[in-house]
Amino acid sequence: MATTLLRKTVLTAAGIAATTGGIAAPAIAAHATPAHTTTVVADRKNGERELHVRYEAQPNFYYCGPAAARNAISVLGKNIDVDTMAKEMGTTENGTNSINDITPVLNKETGKTYRSVEIKTPKADDKQTDTLRTDIVRTVDDGRAVVANIAGTTTDTDGNPHAFEGGHYISIVGYQNNGHTVTIADSANPNTASYHITVDHLADWIATRGYSTS
Repeated sequence: MATTLLRKTVLTAAGIAATTGGIAAPAIAAHATPAHTTTVVADRKNGERELHVRYEAQPNFYYCGPAAARNAISVLGKNIDVDTMAKEMGTTENGTNSINDITPVLNKETGKTYRSVEIKTPKADDKQTDTLRTDIVRTVDDGRAVVANIAGTTTDTDGNPHAFEGGHYISIVGYQNNGHTVTIADSANPNTASYHITVDHLADWIATRGYSTS
């Protein structure tokens, strides 16, 4: 059952049109032609590790949940059709309801154990941020990606903003500086398929929602 805090993750078409600073222009343009890129595989050294991602952009505005899960599962060498993922998650034009709909699918399709972690507060505190960093490092070191349900606007390490006021799903596929900075695989726009953000910014981006981790 979805919780109140872990609710809708994408806007309806009308909601996108009405949202200022939302995802309309770049994300919708990106959906016409799903792109494929590769993240370099690196052993853990100097406090960092990256996983190999067979990236696909989401094919429409409401498939961010299935697309994030598909990209996350791709690091294990699996190739699962995004429509199949959407069906398993109960995704509709209103989106995928919560991270609690993602976690069981990750368990089923990977054969590994994932669990949902909520950040219930409007802003993550130090303990929640440290827990997120530990979860990401542990999961990536196990060769798996984390899937997160985020909302609002954040800034990556290059100073570029990423705005999803109606909510969105992303995959975390690597880390640097012992997990204080993380690598995002973002299905919304193949032009910004991968970027880095600090774990502090990520924790606040997830706040009021949650993430799937080992």
